[in-house]
Amino acid sequence: MIFLRCSSAVLIILLVLGSAADAQQPTKMPRIGYLGGGSVELEKPWIDAFRQGLRDLGYIEGKNILIEGRYAAGRYEQLPTLAAQLLELKVNVIVAASTPVALSAKKTTTSTPIVMVVADPVGTGLIASLARPGGNITGLSDFHADLVTKRLELLKDVIPSLSHVAVLSNPASITCSVQLKELNAAGPGLGLTLVAVEATELEDLPKSFSTIKKEQVGGVLVCGDRMFNTHRTKIFDLANKNRLPAIYSSKEYAEAGGLMSYGANFPDLYRRAATYVDKILKGAKPADLPVEQPKKFELVISLKTAKQIGLTIPPNVLARADRVIR
Repeated sequence: MIFLRCSSAVLIILLVLGSAADAQQPTKMPRIGYLGGGSVELEKPWIDAFRQGLRDLGYIEGKNILIEGRYAAGRYEQLPTLAAQLLELKVNVIVAASTPVALSAKKTTTSTPIVMVVADPVGTGLIASLARPGGNITGLSDFHADLVTKRLELLKDVIPSLSHVAVLSNPASITCSVQLKELNAAGPGLGLTLVAVEATELEDLPKSFSTIKKEQVGGVLVCGDRMFNTHRTKIFDLANKNRLPAIYSSKEYAEAGGLMSYGANFPDLYRRAATYVDKILKGAKPADLPVEQPKKFELVISLKTAKQIGLTIPPNVLARADRVIR
């Protein structure tokens, strides 16, 4: 009897110690992969907004969540390798910043959830529909049906005599292909002839603007693309040197020295992307989470740049601006 009682006591102690040891085991922190198409510097405002969104939801980086970043710096051929690196780290979710990034991530994995911030996810084949994305991808779109057309209209409003517009696009980006399709459909109705000019990397830009100059266009529309955003300073230099009015896809361009921009508020989109990550970490399936579209677009105009190229912005256009940089 004494032996049995001692054995029972030892067993109870071992069970208690085992339970205590289990309780002391650290909980494995979720690991989020951020895959950017631009440079680290370029993506910083957006990933900072994403981090803020996570903090608003109670996630503290290094304490209850980890973020691993990989950046292509406009070289899309590197995306498959970068996506594979994140998968090797066994990330729980990949945040795909831009359409080329999301497409590459989709080809790399069909199981790891992907939260995208992209243009026209249905038109580019990323998802089946906004309401029911299907597969392992969901998130937000920065695209609206009349968004690109509106940029063309704004350029025409700034220069009423405008008849020929150069469209700077990146043939390596499906996003630019979608935008070109929309622009070609809208141009004739606005009395505009469009001249498509291509560039796939920084070294192409001087030649592209040389072509634009030869075409004697009155303005330039730069397609929304991470490669162009990465090398935006060079684009500004070339556009301003040739005194060419240009419109861009997001406020970051106008804030950095471009003439004007019209597009969604990207920091807000990335902040909202954190809510998708939160839902997925709590068990939601990407296929069941509808894709959000932007509700507000911002027009930003730089009078400083307008003065530099000798352009007067009409008062009726200035009155519509959400922000004027002086």
